[in-house]
Amino acid sequence: METALNGRKASVTLFGMSQTPNDPAGTTHQFQNFANRAPAEKSGPNMPLIVGLAVLAVVVVAGLIALMMV
Repeated sequence: METALNGRKASVTLFGMSQTPNDPAGTTHQFQNFANRAPAEKSGPNMPLIVGLAVLAVVVVAGLIALMMV
């Protein structure tokens, strides 16, 4: 394809899309396998919950002691 540009000829080349899809995330089959996996089972106690409850208990006890001393 050629066009005239200020009295000069310019050549323009257009590139079409490739015929083979390039999916950087993988194939649909791989995604379906990922989505169908069962979530991992948790084992053992929930440590953040235990630590949070212990801190809450310490704060409550310290507050009660502070109120008794006033």
